[in-house]
Amino acid sequence: MRRVVTAAGACLSALTLTASLTTAASATPPNIPTAGTAATRLATLTVAAESNAGSYDRDLFPHWITITGTCNTREQVLKRDGTNVTVNSSCAPTSGSWYSPFDGATWTAASDVDIDHIVPLAEAWRSGAHAWTTAKRQSFANDLGGPELWAMTDNLNQAKGDKDPAAWQPPQQHCLYARAWIQIKYHWGLKLQSAEKTALQNMLATC
Repeated sequence: MRRVVTAAGACLSALTLTASLTTAASATPPNIPTAGTAATRLATLTVAAESNAGSYDRDLFPHWITITGTCNTREQVLKRDGTNVTVNSSCAPTSGSWYSPFDGATWTAASDVDIDHIVPLAEAWRSGAHAWTTAKRQSFANDLGGPELWAMTDNLNQAKGDKDPAAWQPPQQHCLYARAWIQIKYHWGLKLQSAEKTALQNMLATC
């Protein structure tokens, strides 16, 4: 599929969906705090060692779930974050483009885009989600109300895997990434590790 590289931070145009649904498109999900608010929230997070890594199973975080009609969570994010997205009766995108803010690439095939959990499911598990109910883990894995789910270049998402910012950072937009990461950990009451906190502080320093 053709890859179009765009300038980092490019604004997206109006998002047009089938059934005459039109919303304002955005390169970012909702409720990302300012750098100052993120720094304040980072200071409140509990620093502790990870635990229960060996018992992680992706199936413990049920996704993708049906959100509305025939659309599941992945399809909702593709519609929300894409430009001129059209979908078929099964809610699968048939056309559109998707901007991946953390590497500055724009894709014209949904198959080239992963829906990334900014805080990976395995990272959440090790940071406290192992103690949650399955229902709460499902809510986390399908969270459309905060900056947990992003349309991202598939290879970039795969390179990230389940790493935290101490082990992996995107090629660009470090400030944005850190603000989103901190908000998710804060909102869901997840702990973080000392090296992770230092990495996030350094990323916020680029804002």
